Amino acid sequence: MSRNRFLKPLALFTALALGAGYLSGARAAEATPPAADAPSSGVYYEIFVRAWYDTNGDGIGDLNGVTAKLDYLKSLGISGIWLMPINNSPSYHGYDITDYYGINPQYGTVADLQHLVDEAHKRGIAVTMDMVINHSSNEHPWFVAAQKESSARRNWYTWTMKRPNLDAMSATDTPIWHAGDDGWYLGVFGGHMPDLNYDNPDVRAEMIKVGQFWLRKGVDGFRLDAAKHIYVNFKADEHSQQALDKNVAWWTEYREGLQKVNPNVTLVGEVSAESPKQLAPYLKPLGSIFDFPLAEQLIVSAKSENVGKLDALLKATYDAYKLAGGGGPSCASCARGTRPSTASAFIDSTFLSNHDQERVMSRLDGNLDHMRVAAAMLLTLPGRPYIYYGEELGMEGKKPDPNLREPMRWTREAGPGESRWKPTSVNQGQAVSVQSEQDDPHSLYNTYRTLIGWRAQNSALRDGKLDMQATGNPHLFAYWRDDGKQRVLVVHNLSGKDAMWKPKAGVLPKETTVLLTTESKASLQAGRLNVPAYGSVVLH
Repeated sequence: MSRNRFLKPLALFTALALGAGYLSGARAAEATPPAADAPSSGVYYEIFVRAWYDTNGDGIGDLNGVTAKLDYLKSLGISGIWLMPINNSPSYHGYDITDYYGINPQYGTVADLQHLVDEAHKRGIAVTMDMVINHSSNEHPWFVAAQKESSARRNWYTWTMKRPNLDAMSATDTPIWHAGDDGWYLGVFGGHMPDLNYDNPDVRAEMIKVGQFWLRKGVDGFRLDAAKHIYVNFKADEHSQQALDKNVAWWTEYREGLQKVNPNVTLVGEVSAESPKQLAPYLKPLGSIFDFPLAEQLIVSAKSENVGKLDALLKATYDAYKLAGGGGPSCASCARGTRPSTASAFIDSTFLSNHDQERVMSRLDGNLDHMRVAAAMLLTLPGRPYIYYGEELGMEGKKPDPNLREPMRWTREAGPGESRWKPTSVNQGQAVSVQSEQDDPHSLYNTYRTLIGWRAQNSALRDGKLDMQATGNPHLFAYWRDDGKQRVLVVHNLSGKDAMWKPKAGVLPKETTVLLTTESKASLQAGRLNVPAYGSVVLH
């Protein structure tokens, strides 16, 4: 869908707006890039290297391209990046690896990665890699050798010589058994991605060794692909306590192995689940997991302009996480050097969409007001928010998967450096580009930049605990954030009409004022809060 509507004026942050208060009715000055020692926002950014930025003219994004655009990320306020798979792989996406110790030559070299890490760290940006160890490629030398029943690698995968039930389904609703040269093997994600056998101590030791190798190169941590499918293989394993227990035991062993190299290693698990209770058991071994149920509800609530189940879901999520993790939310702002103690805390890794899902702007039918509201909720709730590259521009994309991973749009007209790995599947025009949106103070890019700035400058928004606040209005979503140093009340108006809320006596302290707002018309007068359409307000 073309960009046919613009955001309502958005107050861009200044030192006054971020640190002391917003002057109602006044327009703040345009934002300037954060200083090198600016407070961390705790916000991470997912990058598909192939689609990002090309520095050698072959039309494919590369690691040097990520390095070249670190200042863009710093200016946006990003504290950490997640690189989708960069190891050797025969596929465009990289989720079937042939060499865990190498770098895809289309992306560069190990030295290029180390240079990227060094430059990112100079800017206070952490670097995490996608770690795809549930399965390898069927072209990996291990699997090629394992095709022979007599091979020492045979038991690195799961084989049967007796013809299995070829109608048996995996936990991903695909056939699980695949024919090899000498028997049948297990592959939850298809025959080209044979599952590694984690009942084999040699496999476990090797994968810990792989993680340690990249940590020694300076990488700060890993996003763990398909974390639950180490042992949740068959459809029947979905609710298996044994499979869950074995997963938890493995990831505990993995974390402990990596901590021998970096005690503060950052780990975040991809665990697809429909409820917080299914996610919660992975908190202790990993410290953080992606919150898929919350991502879905944030989009549903923004699109419907109704809080719906959002407040109840958040309460259920943190109740489940506290029970499983042994504590409350931990500091999500520390880009490098810290991680939650798995004995006492957790980090909720929040997001709106990722490389496997329809882009959020497409989910919202190109509605910029709904997109702004979704971003405001994401970036003022607890956790470590992740932004999918181009989300801050409003890039669209629908299945199939390659259309979700299209080239980043840097300039109005495609020029040097822009990835050409595939043609675009949507025609959004020149307005959806970094160049255009940086020039427009009311762009979606500047919405994201402002909200990330709020998070960086206000410790309660970054690290505070969450307490829901009832408003009696199905279109107003409100909650307190409190980190012991600062206590703020966040109120979002999800609807297209101005909303007035008069809190009951005692809800707001007498000295409460408007600290931050996305709309200059927001006001708090005589105990009545006015929140403009699609506006967000932070009271202090």
